[in-house]
Amino acid sequence: MSKFSLSPDTPRWVLVARILRARGNKGEVAAEILTDFPERLTKLQEVFLGDPQGKGEPHRMELQSCWLSQNHPGQAVFHFENVNSISAADKLRGFEVFLRIEQRVSLPAGQYFVSDLIGCNVFETPANPPVVASSPCSLAEVPALLGTVRDVQFPGEETAGTPFLEVDTSQGELLIPLAEEICTKIDPLARRIDVVLPEGLRDLN
Repeated sequence: MSKFSLSPDTPRWVLVARILRARGNKGEVAAEILTDFPERLTKLQEVFLGDPQGKGEPHRMELQSCWLSQNHPGQAVFHFENVNSISAADKLRGFEVFLRIEQRVSLPAGQYFVSDLIGCNVFETPANPPVVASSPCSLAEVPALLGTVRDVQFPGEETAGTPFLEVDTSQGELLIPLAEEICTKIDPLARRIDVVLPEGLRDLN
């Protein structure tokens, strides 16, 4: 999630790159790519630059061009309007490149951005709700707040596996597999994830 937001629950910006240095002599800058969809950077006509100190709102910058670096994998080259010299480009060192949240790529159903999951409250639903004859709506059946997602842990690039939610709880960190049968409901807008924990999962943690 970007540092520029109305509150932790209402992200407004998506961080896509960070400017590293001036490149060339016409005002271009090299930037570290921070998005899983780098190809779309080459099609943008404008972006928003955020001060490296996080001061104020990101400001709009029109793009003359953008291309992915062939010599430096993981980097893109931006050429902004009215930035036409090495000295002007060098002043942008450290600035972060944002898009508005509305410009973010749409993911297929069942896929989520990590920034959407971090900060979500995690509620545990009992796997086998107890039957209480005296009350048709027992409090024992109400999902209980486990904690908050701090991060998402992914398996290594060469290792197939399920990502894990790193959840901060009152008893410490709890790793919960990000699997459909465990994370039964994910609602990023409500900042909520409902889980049914398999027996023994806490012992593994």
